[in-house]
Amino acid sequence: MIEFEFWWLLVIPLFFILGWVSARVDIKQIISESTDLPASLFKALSYLNSNQNENAITELEKAVKLKNDSLEIHFALGTVLRREGKYDKAINLHIALLNKREITAEQEDSIKAELAQDYFMAGLYGRSESILKELKNEKYYQYSLNLLREIYVRERDWDKAIESATDLEKISGVSFRISISHYFCELATNNLINKKYGLAKTYLKKSLQESKNCVRANILLGDIAYEEKKYDDAIVYWKKIEYQQPEYLGLVMQKIISVYETQNNVNEALSILSRYYDLYKLKTILNSLYELVLKNEGVERAEEIARNELIQRPSLFSLDHLFQILTIKKSNEIESIELIQQTVKNSIGERRFFNCNQCGFKAKQFHWQCPGCNAWESLPSEPIDITLEN
Repeated sequence: MIEFEFWWLLVIPLFFILGWVSARVDIKQIISESTDLPASLFKALSYLNSNQNENAITELEKAVKLKNDSLEIHFALGTVLRREGKYDKAINLHIALLNKREITAEQEDSIKAELAQDYFMAGLYGRSESILKELKNEKYYQYSLNLLREIYVRERDWDKAIESATDLEKISGVSFRISISHYFCELATNNLINKKYGLAKTYLKKSLQESKNCVRANILLGDIAYEEKKYDDAIVYWKKIEYQQPEYLGLVMQKIISVYETQNNVNEALSILSRYYDLYKLKTILNSLYELVLKNEGVERAEEIARNELIQRPSLFSLDHLFQILTIKKSNEIESIELIQQTVKNSIGERRFFNCNQCGFKAKQFHWQCPGCNAWESLPSEPIDITLEN
């Protein structure tokens, strides 16, 4: 009896970690099959615990040979192979399982689900899509829809992405409104490129129906109005951003300035930018305001803005503005000041970035969709600014 209890003290932690490696590992099934678990399985556990995945793969391969009838150990090996980028090995592993004559229909679907993931990770989207559409087991329907949605996003097939996301939302209870709104924006952008403004506006209105806070849709609607020389309409669309997500206002400041400059109404632009900056303190608005003041109200007023900002919220950004003013005013010291300013600019360029809140990807430019993890609206609207305090 003592030996039996000690055995289970070893087995239970093992299955817990294997569950972490692969969500589809059936612990009960392994337990029912395993009165003689291979020692290599325990070694693999130890290696996984210390992030030695290569060694874990070696031990799992030994375990697969010893317990060749265990699908769960195969799936665990396949999961680690995918994590290590060994997609060809994962594919061959699961194809070999499919070629076994004794597998049941349910087991076949389980293996195909793994193989579809292998192909997806390897970038073979067509093969992955074909397998997912073959899955008959209802328990894989939600899994298939989600992976199909990812495939269509990667292939930029936005109509199919919308369809799969809508179906997925119905059965999962998880909202895909933000994603779908961006899919419509992508369709609109494709039509904008071809100057099909009417169709683009239709897609953008659908985008706003999906997510009323879709800033991107109003930005694009404003862009269309601007192209059609409907300047007042463009301003109306861009101003709506304040009531959606005001942190994105910096994305349209130069657009707003351009409209008012076209209408010879710079004072209105200055008024709007000043109000927005007083309310939201966004660096991009500050930069636009500073440049507009320097251009239209002169050096003294621009210097006042730069000095006040440097005192209240010190940063390399505001220091760069002040050096620019000093360069203009102090012509006899211009060479040394320009050198300092260039150093500051270089430092800003190296230290300012958009940091994805989902995967940590750092981008120099703003993206609606993270290039690292493909999440929508996961990059902040303003780049991180290193202050002098840091």
